[in-house]
Amino acid sequence: MNESIPVSRTTDHGTARLMPDVDRERAWLLTVDGAPQSYVDLDDPAYLEFEYARRLGHVLDTVAEAGRALDVVHLGGGALTLPRYVAATRPGSRQDVVEADRGVLELVTEQLPLPAGSGIALHAADARDWLRTAPDDRADVLIADVFGGSRVPAHLTTLAYVRTAERVLRPDGVYLANLADAAPFGFLRSQLATLSAVFEEVALIAEPAVLRGRRFGNVVVAASHRPLDTAALARRTAADAFPARVEHGAAVRRFTGSARPVEDADAVPSPEPPDGAFGIG
Repeated sequence: MNESIPVSRTTDHGTARLMPDVDRERAWLLTVDGAPQSYVDLDDPAYLEFEYARRLGHVLDTVAEAGRALDVVHLGGGALTLPRYVAATRPGSRQDVVEADRGVLELVTEQLPLPAGSGIALHAADARDWLRTAPDDRADVLIADVFGGSRVPAHLTTLAYVRTAERVLRPDGVYLANLADAAPFGFLRSQLATLSAVFEEVALIAEPAVLRGRRFGNVVVAASHRPLDTAALARRTAADAFPARVEHGAAVRRFTGSARPVEDADAVPSPEPPDGAFGIG
């Protein structure tokens, strides 16, 4: 963008707004209907402002040796923060971004254009519909960061959806999701049960205060058929400005408890955040 002034646009699913960060010259915050969606610094795409994005970045950093190109599918586009991160940290990666709100994609690509040769392909489509037509074994990593407003849509929470995502992943691929919940964690537990019905390895990353039920917050979940490098993840997340815990194995099974996988007929969106949970000043 040539001038650091806010830009608003009515899109398919709400009102999107790009606002400049006064502290970073070419950094921008994307909100939709007032809810923060993405933060991106065009001069430093490896900079991740949101805590949950940094945690997703930590997993991306540990799924393969540093700098190795990956094939990544992103469900949910926002300001293309994580696709830009992968392109910067793993040059030569091939990435697909699936965003249901075509207006958001148009706003972001017009005002915050991708660099030439980024290797990022954009698709205006429903995430689950796109996955149904995607080829088998397409991706090393699949990241689900889809929110309708401030809630994960119900059709992206089910066993059938996870099985479709697993088909698109390579046998050693990693599924990542950004979820949000609070005590008593009915939604999060059901998602852990759903992922555990498909993948052998499931881990979660969250701030201790969230896991203790003290507040509503984001939880990053990782799942795969191969062991995850939870020791490296724990070191990285503990060093963040807002340290997080990594739980896996027996701890995840205890947390999941008696929760059952979610069938399409029983699916509900993630819970509505309390007022101010993800707001901006």
